[in-house]
Amino acid sequence: MALMKKDKAARVRGPRVLVVEDDAILGLALEAALIDAGAGQVEIVTRMADAMAQLDKMCPDALILDVHLADRDDGWALAELASLLGPRRPRIAFSTGSPDSIPMAVRSMGCVFEKPYDPGQLADVLLNQKKTGLIARLKGALR
Repeated sequence: MALMKKDKAARVRGPRVLVVEDDAILGLALEAALIDAGAGQVEIVTRMADAMAQLDKMCPDALILDVHLADRDDGWALAELASLLGPRRPRIAFSTGSPDSIPMAVRSMGCVFEKPYDPGQLADVLLNQKKTGLIARLKGALR
């Protein structure tokens, strides 16, 4: 039992990622790529209602959002919701076959991956590339 607790604690040390994807094969490929890239916890949901519940439950460090879900056609709206949940906004990657359907104001909240794409590349960009926003650039200049 102690080994199991230790194993679980070790998995949670890396970033927590919520994958909102209704394509089961792509969801599993993303999960494997995220774990390989250092994610500590990966949760996959396929519906908007489940994604909203999971957002509150796990406070993810990163989100991968399918733009067109089976139950909703505005998966990008979760990016707007996530930005309201707390002071630390998760990193966001949009996963879509139609990037033009994402409003420009929302598109600037994350990176856009047009399907088909390499899940490993998405995981690397989402988890391993440094943020390039104003605060990150200022911190880098001060070091």
